[in-house]
Amino acid sequence: MQATGRFFDGESGQRLDVDLAVDTAADTLKLTHPDLPMGSQYWPLEAIRALADHARTDQLVLTLRADASLDSALIRTARLTLDDPDMISILTRLCPDLRRRDVARGTGRKVAIYAGSAVAAVVLMVFVILPAMANTLATLIPIEREVAYGKTVVRQMERFLGGKVAGGLACTDPAGRAALDKMTDRLTEAGDLQYDLNIAVFDHKMVNAFAAPGGQIVIMRGLIDRADSPDQVAAVLAHEIGHVEARDTTRNALRAAGSAGLLALVLGDFAGGSAVVVVAEYTLNASYTREAEAAADIFALNMLEASGTDAEALATFFDSLEGIQRTMPDLPVYLSSHPETTDRADAARAFAETQGRTSPILNDADWAALRNICKDDDTESDS
Repeated sequence: MQATGRFFDGESGQRLDVDLAVDTAADTLKLTHPDLPMGSQYWPLEAIRALADHARTDQLVLTLRADASLDSALIRTARLTLDDPDMISILTRLCPDLRRRDVARGTGRKVAIYAGSAVAAVVLMVFVILPAMANTLATLIPIEREVAYGKTVVRQMERFLGGKVAGGLACTDPAGRAALDKMTDRLTEAGDLQYDLNIAVFDHKMVNAFAAPGGQIVIMRGLIDRADSPDQVAAVLAHEIGHVEARDTTRNALRAAGSAGLLALVLGDFAGGSAVVVVAEYTLNASYTREAEAAADIFALNMLEASGTDAEALATFFDSLEGIQRTMPDLPVYLSSHPETTDRADAARAFAETQGRTSPILNDADWAALRNICKDDDTESDS
């Protein structure tokens, strides 16, 4: 049970070619060399550890377990390298804890502290720093950059809804588009909006409408089909315009996309599609805060008042949500998550009672054209 090995004390850097001998009676490995203190060292077999971070399989690099350490690795700095296959075989058989990984006392507590700190940092970033940055950047980002980003988000949403090409779901019947433009013009003619609105109707059965950054608004065919009057569609459209003007859509997009979305909007680089995908999915299921919803309601009521449109339409739209929920258990999150629709309907009715003379926002012919805005499309309708 004798061989030679290369010994490094871990302090001087000096290499010693030591003689090795295993004493099974004392359960020790004896290292002998004239330059060692007292000429020899004795390594208890139970304290010998093999280092695993070495590529060569024909060697064994050994050290000793330490009683204390400045880090979590309880090993000494001394190293002993063996090339002799017989000695490697013997020590592998005789050292009971050769492959053991010793952990310093308190390491688990340190790991828990580090992990907790990491989680706290993520929570701080997600719920404090990013929202604060979103609120600030939403007011600082150039509108033209926001518009470009919003168009990219709408294209991605169209893919989610089954559109095979960009614009494939957009309804383009000329008479229907003219009616929609007429509705938009009447709603907006009395106000000075900061965005040039880009309003589209998608040929999809979902009872939904949503706004994306930069003045992009999409109304689903299903919502028009469910509406009892053009004034209801106008009320929903006015509500979405309220979210656009308050830049609620941009804030939500920044929060949804996180740091990637922040950089995309700040730098104007929308090639990184992952952030756009996240924002698009989030926008389809948009749920604003109650404060944002209340502000959009007030904006819509004032817009309806300024355009001479009956604000009762917003109340009747809210009333219809309960019936839709009973017949459509899979109602989109956009509608089912609107809080306190009864209270909001009551507020709209109270506002309507203060209005003067109103008139329907579209005549019967224009309303019929809007309801048929998707009739001439060659796209596949999800019906």
